[in-house]
Parts: sequence; C-alpha cells; structure tokens
Amino acid sequence: MSYGSVFAPGLFAGKVIIVTGGGSGIGRCTAHELAALGAHVALVGRKLEKLQAVAGEITADGGRASYQVCDIRQEEAVRQTVTSVLAAQGHIDGLVNNAGGQFMTPLEAISAKGWEAVVNTNLTGGFLMARECYLQGMAKTGGAIVNIVADMWGSMPGMGHSGAARAGMVSFTETAALEWAAKGVRVNAVAPGYIASSGMDNYPVEMAPMIREMAKTIPTGRFGTEAETAAGIVFLLSPAASFISGTTLRIDGARPQARAGYPMRVPDATVQARDAVKPFNGFHRAHTPKVFQV
Repeated sequence: MSYGSVFAPGLFAGKVIIVTGGGSGIGRCTAHELAALGAHVALVGRKLEKLQAVAGEITADGGRASYQVCDIRQEEAVRQTVTSVLAAQGHIDGLVNNAGGQFMTPLEAISAKGWEAVVNTNLTGGFLMARECYLQGMAKTGGAIVNIVADMWGSMPGMGHSGAARAGMVSFTETAALEWAAKGVRVNAVAPGYIASSGMDNYPVEMAPMIREMAKTIPTGRFGTEAETAAGIVFLLSPAASFISGTTLRIDGARPQARAGYPMRVPDATVQARDAVKPFNGFHRAHTPKVFQV
C-alpha cells in the first residue's frame, strides 16, 4: 500500500523539507505524505528510535528520509541541526514546525519550571528552528514554513501554558510572514483541533473516558484524522498556496464556534458519511490511538 494523498504525484520532487516532531503523530503522518509526493524529508526529534522507525517506514514505501536528533529548545543544537541538513542536502525548501507538548495542570499549580518547559517547547523551539532555516538557507533561496499550533481560541483550560505559547506562535507567524516576505519566504500556521493521533495516549489513563466524550463537543460529531491535518499542512507548503502567508488554517470541525445557549446537534452516522464531512484517511500506516481501542 502507499499513501493516498489527494495531491498530484511528484508535487514536491526535488524539495527538502524538515519536519520536527516527525517521530510520531501528525508529524509522522505529514512526513509520510510529503515523502510520497517526492520530497526528501529530514525528520527532527529527541528520540532516535522513533526517528529511525519512521525513516525506515518511508524508505520501505519508496520515499527518501533522513533524521537528526535534536532538542529544539537548545539554540546551538538547532543551529547545528540545520547546518547538517544543508550540508547533506544542499538546500531547505520547507519547514514543518510540528514538535510540541504539554501536560494537564490548572494555572495555579504550574511551576515556573513547568511553564518554561512548555513555552520553550511550543514557542521558543519553533522560533529557533524557523530562524535558523531562514538565516542559513531560505533567506537566499526562499521557502515555506508551517507552524503547528492548537485550538486555543476561547482559552485552553487545564493547559494555560500551552495556550499562551500557541497564541504566541500565531503572532510570530504573522510577524515572520511580514518580515521575511521580501526574501520569498511564506510563513503560515495550522491549528489542529481534536485529532485522533498518538499524542492522545500521552495523557493519564484516567482521562480516557473524558477524551472519548470530546467528540460530542465538535459540531461535525467526530475527531479529525492525522491525514486531514497533514493535507492542510501540505497545501500550505505547496505552490497552490503561493499567495497565502501570515494566516492560520484551523482544522477543527468548527469546534471553536460551539456556544453556550446554542443546542449542540451532533450529526448521526448517516450524516457523518456524507462526502463533505466524512473522514479522510489516506495514511496507509495510521495507528488508532490506544485510548479509542475499547
């Protein structure tokens, strides 16, 4: 089997695209789609075994991938990683700033160390990766950057540190789009809502029932797929988005539009099967998160 992308074969032939957090979840799926479309994907992450596994999958499927172990919160490590990719591949055409993470805690219980860890991962690390890709490569050749944020509209209760960092990344996206446009660099963001990805399995097991119930808060009545998120990322990297910069594409089934006082009318399975809203999952190696294996 191969990736069932909706995009034209060979769309990214000859392109080199870095995907941070490429060892799992949305990053893994996006890396697979980009490789299936002809890109050389440079996977970046903290866990060697995960990067090796995904690179092996891509190679087995006929694609091209390399990997670099890097903690994106460390400035010198980021600088060296981008240097290494350029030395090996000659150019960097795209960056998917996907690496991130957080933990559930109310604001009053977050320590300064915990706050800094989440902000450094979800905001500072993305800035460092984008800056180095720009300084070392894209300022000379142009390119496209897609920053992955989150559904933080209307707040992120229980994850206020992540919400603050993601909002900051949206602002960074808008500023970078303006400052770097003269060099032929586009910068956009993608904000996934509730996506059924492996990241859901990182939360405590006691949260599983609550996670499974979250679909009832989404007007479309279901979780999104990794492939639906990857498709948005791929579009923003593609030539079809050449006049799109500084925007944030929400992929969330209209969840932020849910309002108190408006009755939620979650569609039944028959409605969810209609072409306009039925799930798209072109990822042939997708894994069902453990939280849904009940």
